[in-house]
Amino acid sequence: MRFLSRCSPASRQRLLTFPPVHPYNVSVLVLASASPRRQELLRDAGIAFEVHPAHITEDPLPDETAKDCAERLAREKALTVARARPKEVVLGADTVVVVDGQILGKPRDVADAARMLRLLSGCTHQVITGVCLVVGAQSSVASEATAVTMSQLSEKEIGDYIATGEPMDKAGAYAIQGIASRWIPRIEGDYNNVVGLPVALVSNMLEKAGIK
Repeated sequence: MRFLSRCSPASRQRLLTFPPVHPYNVSVLVLASASPRRQELLRDAGIAFEVHPAHITEDPLPDETAKDCAERLAREKALTVARARPKEVVLGADTVVVVDGQILGKPRDVADAARMLRLLSGCTHQVITGVCLVVGAQSSVASEATAVTMSQLSEKEIGDYIATGEPMDKAGAYAIQGIASRWIPRIEGDYNNVVGLPVALVSNMLEKAGIK
């Protein structure tokens, strides 16, 4: 996840036109992610899927915007798995948090988690998820942005929260669906996007690709 500043949420799509009939296995979507949050969101939405994680480097490039970073990483994940499973439909996603122009990924360690939470404390930040759908040689890329306001956190609250272990595998070092929900009084945009996958956007992309 990554943060820009107090700006309204927006989603932007660059969708290619897919043929209405595919010589691909579209009965099950291949999720190019090991994230249990994304799996749960797809499962709750009734979208059948298989998991095939993509192991790529997830660092932002120099001078790359948060939106560009999220979309690029989603594309790289999807294409990496699509090369191994060329006859199947592959979904890649990447979520970043942006605050004061700084892109926050998953914390490296406890100290890094504390640093991120201090940055987010008392501020409104953006959560951006890039999504890429690959069908054969064609791909569709989009992203969703949600503005999230976090209450002011004390050093004790930060330390106690990190001690639970919840922040350590989350972009921005927090989980809106977990303990950190007590510090999120307001969001503007898609809640599922903050959890890790904008399901409505994914559903729309699947429909436009002719996949039911």
